[in-house]
Amino acid sequence: MATAHSQRAAARYLGIPRLVARARHYAAEYGFAVAAIDAPGCGDRPRSAADEQFRADLRRAMQAGEPVDEIVDAFIVPLVEKAVPEWRTTLDALLSLPEIGGPVGYDGMIAIGIRLAVAEPRISAAAFFGQTFVPNTLREEARQVTIPLQFLMQWDDEGMERQPVLDLFDAFGTKEKTLHANLGGHTGTPWFEVDDAARFFARHLK
Repeated sequence: MATAHSQRAAARYLGIPRLVARARHYAAEYGFAVAAIDAPGCGDRPRSAADEQFRADLRRAMQAGEPVDEIVDAFIVPLVEKAVPEWRTTLDALLSLPEIGGPVGYDGMIAIGIRLAVAEPRISAAAFFGQTFVPNTLREEARQVTIPLQFLMQWDDEGMERQPVLDLFDAFGTKEKTLHANLGGHTGTPWFEVDDAARFFARHLK
C-alpha cells in the first residue's frame, strides 16, 4: 500500500487537480491504496495566530534575505510533533481494513516524512521533494532513516539554494537512495516523475 500525503496548502500552490490526478494514477495504474490528510493548520484545518505569524515572519525574512533557520525550527518542529501521531493513527485505521494491507510508502512533506520514517516501522519506502523547509534537528534525524528513498529536486528552484538540498540528500543514512534533479522552478516538476515514483514504490512495496 502506498500512502501519499500532502499539505493542502502546498497543493493549492501546486494545483489540487494535479495532486488528485497523481493519486488516481497511483491507484488505477499501480493498484495502490492512497490516502492524504492535512497537516495541522493546513488546508481546511484552522490556523492559529502562531501559524499566521510564522508565515508573515518567513515572508519578511526571505524578502529581506535574512536567515530563516530559527523561524523554521520554531514552527515546523511542533507541527511535526502533532502530525506524526496523526499519521500513525491514520495508518492504524487504514491497515485495519481487510481490503488494505502493508507495506506502506510515504510521499509527502519531507519534515513529517523524516520523523515518520524513524518512528514508524510500517513505512518501508519514501519519496521526498527536497525543496521544502526542514529544521536542523530533523536534518540530524535524517541520518537515522534507513529505508529506500527517492529524492526529487528542481535545479532552478526560486526559493531555495541547491547546496542545502544536496546536503540533506547526503545526510540520509539509507544505503539505497536515488536523486532525481530536473531543470526548472519550484512548480516545474515534470509529470513523468509521478510514474518514476510509482515504479519506485512498486519495487519496494511487495
